[in-house]
Parts: sequence; structure tokens; C-alpha cells
Amino acid sequence: MGKRQSRPWIVLDELWSHIEPLLPEPPPKQVEGRPRVPDRQALCGILFVLHTGIQWEYLPQELGFGSGMTCWRRLAAWNEAGVWEKLHQLLLNKLRSKNQLDWSRAVIDSSHVRAARRGPKGGPSPVDRARPGSKHHVLTDGQGIPLAVSLTGGNRNDVTQLLPLLDKIPHDKYRRLLRQRGIRPVIAERGQPHGTGLGTFRWVVERTISWLHGFRRLRIRWERRDDIHEAFLGLAVCLITHRHVQRLC
Repeated sequence: MGKRQSRPWIVLDELWSHIEPLLPEPPPKQVEGRPRVPDRQALCGILFVLHTGIQWEYLPQELGFGSGMTCWRRLAAWNEAGVWEKLHQLLLNKLRSKNQLDWSRAVIDSSHVRAARRGPKGGPSPVDRARPGSKHHVLTDGQGIPLAVSLTGGNRNDVTQLLPLLDKIPHDKYRRLLRQRGIRPVIAERGQPHGTGLGTFRWVVERTISWLHGFRRLRIRWERRDDIHEAFLGLAVCLITHRHVQRLC
């Protein structure tokens, strides 16, 4: 995926130019007090938590990104406004404009993550002694570029998420392309060997899941609220897609 910057939570100008126009207008201040933390700095704080896995309350104040609660509120508001879906669509549009999306197949797989506390879209994990957990379901194009991602309880089967994932692809044109071209979804099954059978196709989505879990905050579901964990998941998908844009466009 190319050379990574040493401080990946710092939002560079090129990425910010995509994100800034998508952000909702800030609400009017109710009372006078400290000046509002600029959105770009708050995003750096969110990315610091996503990359390092640190708890919100321990976000170092000396970084200048605002408090953990400020960053948490900003993440929740932006997720509610659909910022990450819009950004993902924009990035996929860039890749498609350069003919860099591989529509030869769609690949779906999932990964279990332990949940630190019970909450919506959680459930007993069949791979972790029925402890609370969730699953990250990922659908990619033929080269592993993420097209859609979803969060479910730890006991949900991959097959049940095929159509919901297809419907989550952030542009109807792409969904029609998959259906009209008769694209064959390749679903990883338990016990399938690598290198033969489904393993020859499956590795691209497994690599994408590995990229997702390179963001430490996604390795364990710390949030009880499912929308906050989904916000982190959506942001991570955008960052991975953006790396492909940088490499291919």
C-alpha cells in the first residue's frame, strides 16, 4: 500500500480537501466560553484514537486536538450526517473514473472482534467461548478495494450479510454494475483451504480485513453504542480506499 507517514493521525492537505466540504455546519454556540476546536484538529484527535486504540479520556491534551469528549461528539455528529458514506462514494468515483475498480468478482468475508461490553449489534461469539463479540463483514472488488462494510452480532453468518452488504455499496450505479454483469460473490466458508478452491480468491478480502485491524481501535469493540464503532469502521474504510486512490489515480 506504499510508504506510510510517521504520524498517520495528521490530516494532510489532499485528504482534508476531500473531507472539509462534506462536514455539516457547526451548531451555534449556546454559551460563550472556549473557542470551538477546529474540525481539522478534531479529526486528527479521532484518527489518533483510531490508530492507537487509546481510550477517549486519555487523549493527550498537549497534542492540541481538543478533549476526548470533543472528538467523540464530532465523530458522532459527522457519522450521523453521513460524512464517511459520502467520502467513500467520492473516493470510489475517483477510482472508477480511472478504470481502477475490478468488477470481475466481488468477495465477502468477516472477522470476529471481542466486545468489551454488551451493546447493540453484539452477540455470543462462536469462536470465543460465547463471550460478547461482533463481526466486521467486508465486501471488496477483485483486488481488495473495500466496497462496503457492516457490523453485526458475533453469531451472524456471512451468508446473511451478502445482500445487505451489496445494498450498502455507496452508489446505486455500482450495485447495478455488479448485478448486470452477473458478478459472482465468493463467500469464504469455514474449513476452506488457502491456495485452492475459494482460497485463491479469498486472500484479497482477508488482506483488506488485516488492513482494517491495523487500526488498533477496531481490534476490540470498546464502544457500547454501535453507531460509534460503525463510525470508526466507516472512517477506516475511507482511509484504506484513499490509499488506493493515491496509488492508482
